[in-house]
Amino acid sequence: MSASETSRLGAFRIEVRDFIRDKLPDDIRETVRSGRLGTAGETQRWQKILHEKGWVAPSWPVELGGVDWTPMQRNIFEEECALADCPPLDPMGLSMIGPLIIARGSQAQKDFYLPRILASEEKWCQGYSEPGSGSDLASLQTRAVADGDDYVVNGTKIWTSGTHAADRIFCLVRTDPDVKKQEGISLLLIDLKTPGISIRPIIGLNEMHFFNQIFFDDVRVPIANRVGEENRGWTYAKEVLGDERLQLSRTGENKRLLRQLKTIAAQEDHGGEKLADQDWFRRKLRRAEVRLKALDYTKLRFLQRAEAGEAIGPEVSMLKLQGSELIQELDEMLLEAVGHYGLPYDKSWMLIPRSELNESPIGSDYAGMLSANRFRHKGYTIAGGSSEVQRTIISKRVLGL
Repeated sequence: MSASETSRLGAFRIEVRDFIRDKLPDDIRETVRSGRLGTAGETQRWQKILHEKGWVAPSWPVELGGVDWTPMQRNIFEEECALADCPPLDPMGLSMIGPLIIARGSQAQKDFYLPRILASEEKWCQGYSEPGSGSDLASLQTRAVADGDDYVVNGTKIWTSGTHAADRIFCLVRTDPDVKKQEGISLLLIDLKTPGISIRPIIGLNEMHFFNQIFFDDVRVPIANRVGEENRGWTYAKEVLGDERLQLSRTGENKRLLRQLKTIAAQEDHGGEKLADQDWFRRKLRRAEVRLKALDYTKLRFLQRAEAGEAIGPEVSMLKLQGSELIQELDEMLLEAVGHYGLPYDKSWMLIPRSELNESPIGSDYAGMLSANRFRHKGYTIAGGSSEVQRTIISKRVLGL
């Protein structure tokens, strides 16, 4: 990278940092800083602030409401948002189905859906996995049979995140059962208020309602709601998943967690000496820093390739694999630093401001959130393609083993 480009990106980083400092509401910043889950209203408020600035959809074309940023600038923006305790925007609309509609959708779909996504007027969820079709997604069995101007959809999707709070779902369905399984899949945009749709909550071991199972019983979906060509949905899904795995490197989130770990290590006293001054812990901390630095540089290499117009292939799976596993490693170090004070768990700590709790966490202010976030982060090595799947992709499609 040239000196002028480095200087330009440095100035851009300062611009983003100053904007967040001035415009992110203090109550939302505190929600994220404390480790609590933000409400839909808080996320929507921040999205509207970004929308007014014109920064809400960095990956979209300017003429459709996006920003004329390079991949490197988008990475800086996402990283600064994470480091400044901004609430994560819902990726389903802005980062997944929005870009796919832009690339593959009809003009009518673009005119109808894109303004609603930008303005945070509608919330989307993803309908990919099914019972028995998770890692082997191409084996999905939800059927869509053409009937006049509609498809009639029957089947079920599972582990659909946030469906109970969503307005629409982008859904993979089988439109041709007689061809190779990857070649008979289409992608539909479905209004969740359509008759015949029912949603069953899945309550996690952490007592939180995030996942759902959704059932389709003779649900009529206009053929006009199909994205792109019939039976090409598998190709489109891979495009979305490739972008998702680049985002799921979680470098900004890892840097924020590492910063928290350093702060806690400087405060915690172990045997009369600060944890940060103890050699055994410093070595673990340095290993995590080196691993994060390697992840960061690898991601930058992918971004430089993207800026040069090169296609990013299956090797991007290494970013998702390393980023999600590193967060779990940092979680374990945080728990090790705090000790038994970090073990108690109460889901209300994730949802209610500290000032409104009837019972405070045991120990330091940060201790009560460690188990809650540690449990939540366990899903990072499953969602978006499990670590085992990522390793299989790398071994087969990258290394040719």
